[in-house]
Amino acid sequence: MFKDALLSQVRDKFHHADECPYQGVRAFFENAGGSLTLKSVVEVNSRLSSIPDNQGRDNPASLEMVRLINQGKADMLDFMGTQRGKVFVGESGTEVTYRLVRAAILGSIGSDNPGSTVIGSTLEHPATVSACKRWSKIAGKNYVEIPHNSDTGSVTAADYKKLVTSDTCVATIIQTSPVTGVGVDVGAVVETIRAVSPDCIIIVDGIQHAAHGAVHLDHYDIDGFVLSAYKVFSRHNYGVGWVSSRLAELPHDHLDGTPSDFWELGTRDAAAYATFSEVVRYLEWLGSEFTDSGNRRDRLDAAGRAITAQEANLVDVMINGTEGQKGLRQMPEVLVIGGYDNDDRAGLVSMALEGVPSVDVVKTLNNAGVRTHLRKADYFSANILNPLGLDSCIRVSMCHYNSREEVLKFLGVVERIVSGL
Repeated sequence: MFKDALLSQVRDKFHHADECPYQGVRAFFENAGGSLTLKSVVEVNSRLSSIPDNQGRDNPASLEMVRLINQGKADMLDFMGTQRGKVFVGESGTEVTYRLVRAAILGSIGSDNPGSTVIGSTLEHPATVSACKRWSKIAGKNYVEIPHNSDTGSVTAADYKKLVTSDTCVATIIQTSPVTGVGVDVGAVVETIRAVSPDCIIIVDGIQHAAHGAVHLDHYDIDGFVLSAYKVFSRHNYGVGWVSSRLAELPHDHLDGTPSDFWELGTRDAAAYATFSEVVRYLEWLGSEFTDSGNRRDRLDAAGRAITAQEANLVDVMINGTEGQKGLRQMPEVLVIGGYDNDDRAGLVSMALEGVPSVDVVKTLNNAGVRTHLRKADYFSANILNPLGLDSCIRVSMCHYNSREEVLKFLGVVERIVSGL
């Protein structure tokens, strides 16, 4: 666990860590729906939103906008653990995902190895699945879904191996499920795909993972990566995409006369790039609390390890309890999706209570000052919940700034609900 002094410093860097401006004091366990926002992000965004000048003009304000955009791109690459490829900002993580999938599938048509199959898994977010289904149909490809393991809440390289073929031209991988909270071994899955279809274009959804540990794109032989800024301590209204040089050059939407690897559409929002720079600065500061290295990558890696360890401790308390407080494991009425002993869990527990509708549990928790989220078996979560025979679940999503005391408060309310059965 973070020491109390450090946790206090961490929480002080975020808005609304302790209180909701509309509800009052509450514990925030809705981080998978959108993390807390750094105070520095709000300050930078507010300042830049008042600037009327756009990039590309010969004046001091315009030159500063260009500098901030270029700095933001450099910081994004540092965050992602690579210096290759290109980064760009889009409307949202979903919009960026659609753009990458479309370019990958349509671009394969004219390639030397066009292939006829696009693969993904049933663990993935509907943004990825919907994009793959739509553009596979238009391109005359077959879309194949690899079943995930409902017991573990994940999908493995062995699962991919069963269905990937030399005819697979595009593959998608979700790094961490926003419903089960369980991660996927991206490196192993990529190696499995490359062994069978070396020219396959591989796109990774890192949206849920990005806030919960270091990103290392140079460790993976992939072509595309997506994250949503509001889920990694920044603001709404932009997603970040990374494309390899190969994917960057495939035919895609861009203005005539711009370079073939140009992915930016319209005037850039300098505040989007500048606010992401604030995220990277924050993580570098956090990492400096765990390493004496002056190297930025070392600090970002140290921050990632610290965040992962902090969240693992919070999950351990939630599942096993402490200080005389029962954990979820000791409450027989509780079902935890993905199981209690799951080393791939990343700061998120989704659960259901036997005999109590999940909607009522979420409402009771909220009334007690504990913010969680109801996931229903709709287009967002049916892929996870239907195989388990659940119509809904309670998603409890933590982040490194959450405290042991908040987890104990949550457990206390759940125990009271269970004791009333």
